[in-house]
Order: sequence, then structure tokens, then C-alpha cells
Amino acid sequence: MIELLKLETSPVAVALVPEGTEVPEKIKKIDESIRHCQMVDRVRKTGEEFYATLEDETCKGGAAALGLGKMPPKVESGEFYYETLKHFKTLEASRKTLEKIPRIEAGSKIASIYAPLESATFMPDVVVIICNAKQVMLLTQAILYNEGGRLEAEFAGKQSLCSDAVALPYLTGKMGITVGCSGSRSYTGIEESELTVGIPVNLLNDLIEGLRAIAGKAPAK
Repeated sequence: MIELLKLETSPVAVALVPEGTEVPEKIKKIDESIRHCQMVDRVRKTGEEFYATLEDETCKGGAAALGLGKMPPKVESGEFYYETLKHFKTLEASRKTLEKIPRIEAGSKIASIYAPLESATFMPDVVVIICNAKQVMLLTQAILYNEGGRLEAEFAGKQSLCSDAVALPYLTGKMGITVGCSGSRSYTGIEESELTVGIPVNLLNDLIEGLRAIAGKAPAK
């Protein structure tokens, strides 16, 4: 995937650990408390592998989207985006948007695990790729290579790398494309020209087949 898309940073493997199970012992815990979007950005650049729990997530809205906890009341009600960020004309418009943002059942996950896809020691649920618009085009063409059709991109510029890029693919089994959000644009090193794609792991084989056909054969090993 890195070769065919000419990616400058790694695709990030993300696994969500269900309640009642345990994180593999060999995977270390993250060494600081940051946001989910920052974790993805860090891993794609550093090549680290680690896991995080709710206490490690400084953005509780993002953590809630991943199923690690409950959505904060002011986010849930729409108050945060209406009164604090001034992103909506009315509280009702804000609430209406938040109600439609995909999220995994609260408390159903105990941790999220991150690693570069090429070196992950675990099976991911979703692969997150941060890339440019042309690379998103190639991913779109590749995912449609076998069966055709059209993609339905669903986003609101809110809870982007957590909800749009992980929760939505996890819940629907479909590729998610997102433009980013205020948090992910402010707290990470994601470039203004970069978009984010979330791919359910079960689509990877078809995706690679399509990329090889459209973007060129992978170099022989």
C-alpha cells in the first residue's frame, strides 16, 4: 500500500479491545495522555506500537466515539459546538448534528491499540490512512475495482479521526472518508492538504487488488 500509493507516512492499524478481554501483554501502554487523533498522527510518523485506555484520552468526545466511555454532556447536548466553538446558529442545529455522528456503544471497549500497519503485532479492526487528495482518489477507485458502484462519504467536520475514520468503518463495514475537524486540525501535524480515510480490515485484500490494478503492480520481491 505504501509503495502503490507513494505514502509519506504509514497507514495506522487500529484495534478496539472489547470489554471482557485483555490487551496483549507485549503491547506497551502509551507514555502520555493525548487525543486519539494525536495518537494516530504520532504512530504514522514514529512507527510506535502502543495502547490507550479512557484515562489516556484527553478528548473524551473522541474516546466516546470509540466506545471507551460516555459522551461528555456538553458535547452530547450540542452545547460545546454551539456555545463554545460557535459552529452553529442554534443549539438545535448543533444537537441534530451530534446525534448523527457514528459512535460505538459506550463502555463496550476497554482500550484502543495503535501501530503502523506494516509492523502491527495485532489484527486491526480499521486501518487509518492520512494522505493527499490524489491518494484518496486512488483508494476510492481501488475499493470499487471489484464490484463497482459509488462511495457515500459522510462527514460533518466534527469528530473526524475518531468517529468518521474509525467508528463509522467499524460499525458499517464501509470505507470512511473525512475532511478533518477543528481538534484534529489544531492538535496534530496533519497538513492542510491532507484528508483521512478509514478502511475496515475485511476490505484490505480487495483494496490491495484494486490498487495493484489501478496504481501499478507492486515491485517483485
